Amino acid sequence: MTVTEATEARTEALPEIADPARVAPKDARQLSRLFFDQLAVLEEGTPEYQYARNTLIEMNVTLVRFAAARFRSRGQDEMEDIVQVGTIGLIKAIDRFELSREVEFTSFAVPYIVGEIKRFFRDTSWAVHVPRRL
Repeated sequence: MTVTEATEARTEALPEIADPARVAPKDARQLSRLFFDQLAVLEEGTPEYQYARNTLIEMNVTLVRFAAARFRSRGQDEMEDIVQVGTIGLIKAIDRFELSREVEFTSFAVPYIVGEIKRFFRDTSWAVHVPRRL
């Protein structure tokens, strides 16, 4: 079996999702496990790896919107900015998540998302820059 055949066999398990943003949260949890399984075996930088990673990001943007809703009344009118910053946290969570820990992805990702949003507010709204360690 050649490397190309092995890669094709592994990616056959990935379903083709036409609009990942429209996947229901319950379905996204089940599909995320499948995609994380594939990310673990695919080589980083390949088109299959990028498809799996991008699909995970798009499927879980609703999680970012849910976490960002807490910050709606913080004086930041551009909710889209908050969602974009939260998406950076989601990407970091996807890159660091391991299925072997046996933790639900949503439980793992929310602290990353909220942390990025809080960091955004700290860096953009305080008149005096306080070092992060304080």
